[in-house]
Amino acid sequence: MQSKDNIQNAYRLTGSNSFYDGMITCSTVSGKAVCRAVWGMEKAECDAYLTHALSGISTDFSGRLLEVPVGTGVLTMPLYQTLPKAKITCLDYSADMMRQAQEKADRLKLTNVHFQQGDVGALPFEDGSFDSVLSLNGFHAFPDKEAAYRETFRVLKSGGTFCGCFYVKGEFARTDWFIKHMYQPMKFFTPPYETMERLKARLKTMYDTVEIGNVKGIAWFVCLKA
Repeated sequence: MQSKDNIQNAYRLTGSNSFYDGMITCSTVSGKAVCRAVWGMEKAECDAYLTHALSGISTDFSGRLLEVPVGTGVLTMPLYQTLPKAKITCLDYSADMMRQAQEKADRLKLTNVHFQQGDVGALPFEDGSFDSVLSLNGFHAFPDKEAAYRETFRVLKSGGTFCGCFYVKGEFARTDWFIKHMYQPMKFFTPPYETMERLKARLKTMYDTVEIGNVKGIAWFVCLKA
């Protein structure tokens, strides 16, 4: 992962102070409260799974990277500022999310990041288009997860890296309750959800090398395509 100091400095420049961004980064009073209540995590634990999820992207990465979904960009725009030689495509189904990410990229004066609206279940890219595919906190929301797995695999080059993180069921009871009774009815999350066992098995059938772990209800992974 990149230098924490560099990323933190860039994060401050994005002006990210919304409730959603604070929750994702566990960096505001309300965000920290949600992280504790829903995920049972303090900021150090949130930082830990994110560090693992991003460890598949080297500090000198200069290839083509696809991020799907980009969300508001709060987790990745500061990272992309440290990768000036990379060619980055950020895709999301939500135009509003992409607008917020684009605003962050503009504040950081990123010229190597391109935004495109699209569906992860039908990615508008040729086979083997990317050296790395990154997906942070997305798969638990995708309605067609099977298509998402197929498409992210398809657009990744041989020898490329698939990395990211998302919610897994059965690792932390409190989180499972909130997902079932609050996030799912509000359409923030969409079943079925992976368990750690099923996710490990799935990734190992698709990828040559798989590093995987979890922090409570969030699984992180770094996979290498043969």
